[in-house]
Amino acid sequence: MTDEGQHQGPQKPLPELRASDADRDRVVERLRDALAEGRLDMDEFEERLEAAYTSRTYAQLETLTRDLPAAGAAPAGVAAAGAAAAPAVGSWAGRIGGGVPAASATALAVMSGFQRRGNWTVPGRFNAVAFWGGGELDLREAHFAEREVVINCIAIMGGIEITVPPGVDVDVRGIGIMGAFDQRHSTGPVAPGAPRVVVTGLAFWGGVDIKVKEPKRYPGLGGGPDLRKEL
Repeated sequence: MTDEGQHQGPQKPLPELRASDADRDRVVERLRDALAEGRLDMDEFEERLEAAYTSRTYAQLETLTRDLPAAGAAPAGVAAAGAAAAPAVGSWAGRIGGGVPAASATALAVMSGFQRRGNWTVPGRFNAVAFWGGGELDLREAHFAEREVVINCIAIMGGIEITVPPGVDVDVRGIGIMGAFDQRHSTGPVAPGAPRVVVTGLAFWGGVDIKVKEPKRYPGLGGGPDLRKEL
């Protein structure tokens, strides 16, 4: 006579147990993959994304991915056909060490503004200066000259906004004097091959704000049409 359940594997978490931030992050990653693969449209993705961040139990999280294949899995007959496929949409392949040459390593706003967005290249070191002005650096569709880039921000009675996509490794080291370097939201788990962005500098009576938003088009799509509206 054998003990019941002797050869069973690890037990799944009980549905009524509270979910952790790490559990929510894992579900969000699966939702992003499903969007990139075309399994979810943008409205479905946004609805489930909001639900994931507000879910409190495993049961609530489980309903968000119940109709999706397990991470890394593919339906029968698809895996073999895709074995030699190109890197998955959403990967960082081709966006580091190449792309559009960096036109300048400095952006300056004196009682004015500057903007860098779309398909541009972030050099190894980029200087952004805002004096009685404002600037915007959007890295969601950018290429990166190096795996690690440094963005040196000087905001004096002005502001600089930096937008990064989820999965990028962001290290904020700036100093605020009657000002602040503010990163309100986590970028989530670092994506494989993602760049590291070091934000440093000085904010004096000003601010540097780091925001996390989904990209308008996913990496690897080049100049194709936007897949989504901006969050």
